[in-house]
Amino acid sequence: MASMRDIKGRITSTKKTKQITKAMQMVSAAKLNRAQHNAQAFLPYTEKIREVVASIASSETEISHPMLEERPVKKTGYIIITSDRGLAGGYNASLTRALLQKISERHKSPDEYGIVVMGRIGRDLFKKRNLPIIQEIVGLSDQPEFNEIKNLAKTTVDMFADGLFDELYIWYNHFVSPITQEVTETKLLPLTDLAEDNQSGNAAYEYEPSEQVILEQLLPQYAESLIFGALLDAKASEFGARMTAMSSATDNATALIDDLTLIYNRARQAAITQEITEIVGGAAALE
Repeated sequence: MASMRDIKGRITSTKKTKQITKAMQMVSAAKLNRAQHNAQAFLPYTEKIREVVASIASSETEISHPMLEERPVKKTGYIIITSDRGLAGGYNASLTRALLQKISERHKSPDEYGIVVMGRIGRDLFKKRNLPIIQEIVGLSDQPEFNEIKNLAKTTVDMFADGLFDELYIWYNHFVSPITQEVTETKLLPLTDLAEDNQSGNAAYEYEPSEQVILEQLLPQYAESLIFGALLDAKASEFGARMTAMSSATDNATALIDDLTLIYNRARQAAITQEITEIVGGAAALE
């Protein structure tokens, strides 16, 4: 049985751990609020550019662009957004496990796909498994700016336009609530559902110099904006998952402290009772 000193030491160390997890919970909550605001503020831009692109794609004018056309799939690209740090519950594990399972279902050879990974957790896992990483980026800030991923987004979209990939998917955790994140797969390219989004036909645009020229400029920007929007959504999910994980850790630490305190008090009471018994026994022996 552990001594009273050992129990007291465990209580002290657990209290220090509780202070750390509580602080991390509060920090994650503050970062979550900012991340949610960033994701919501970026959404109108994505929706408007999609509206304009959909308007052009569904127009009667004959418009063509590689990003709008399906082609035989020889190689698939996967963009996955993980975190740089752990202590976020199952945030990374559920995402990477789902992607690995989908890859095993769809592909028989590493030559059939390539991975673009954001985040150190995913990068390290895929390197350990010797998976084909085409591009990687780590060390993104907690509140990322588009410039941080601009090169990665542009080169990834260019890979599709140049024919390296015939289809491109993006995987991330969609933010539902601080305690719920949904593993999400979105088909990034080709953009085959734009015409369906413009069936209402509420907006009318005049294009200068031409619809084709505007489309060639907007489509890559739109695809890049989808990547950045997914990153902002994933960041909100990350902080929600970390806040929930740290809240659970704090609660567990509190319960452990209570249990250890009860054990300590029982041991202390037993020691006092034994001392009293020894004193009474010694006094009786002197009589």
